[in-house]
Amino acid sequence: MDAAGKDGTIKHVMSGVNPQGCQVFSFKQPSSEDLDHDFLWRYAKRLPERGRIGIFNRSYYEEVLVVRVHKHILKRQNLPAPLISKRIWDERLFDIAHFEDYLTRQGTIVLKFFLHVSRKEQKKRFMDRLDRPDKHWKFSPSDVYEREFWGDYQHAFEEAIRATASKRAPWYVVPADNKWFTRLIVAAAIVAAVEKLDLAYPTVDARKKKELQTMRATLSREK
Repeated sequence: MDAAGKDGTIKHVMSGVNPQGCQVFSFKQPSSEDLDHDFLWRYAKRLPERGRIGIFNRSYYEEVLVVRVHKHILKRQNLPAPLISKRIWDERLFDIAHFEDYLTRQGTIVLKFFLHVSRKEQKKRFMDRLDRPDKHWKFSPSDVYEREFWGDYQHAFEEAIRATASKRAPWYVVPADNKWFTRLIVAAAIVAAVEKLDLAYPTVDARKKKELQTMRATLSREK
């Protein structure tokens, strides 16, 4: 939900990570090019390369959340009419689950975080944005409009999490009313995932070690 703390969580949790190995993508309203492709296309092309950390600020789950709540958006996705049936959300969730299973079998670790902010806390944060001139830029009238669909979104969240939670691609439902706690949980989950990789600096073979000894001797002789 809006004001759940997505941007702040990314900023704080990843502050100690070398930016050379990390990339963040924020997904806004799809472009005309995006709409000319399947619903996973624009997300698939932003997947991180091997050895890098990729962060999706919002993701393909928007296609079964905001699109599900506001069905007029679905009409802009250029799907053949017969494919827009009552089963489309179940079908998309099925596709997402298999997409993530595919990613994990290709060596990508998938961690999914749902920052669960309460309606009361969201209102408080919106009011804070309105009261503080330095936060006016963060406020959008659509934020208040979307609150009218709170129940619809909660139903969509529940359906999405239930259909796509798996051992390989787990969901972390994180209480988000206290920002420090949110960041702690997200950081702990990421640290645990990285530790399981058992990472280490590359080792050098005997030939490389001999070369290094030669270079040390060369540097030592310099005056």
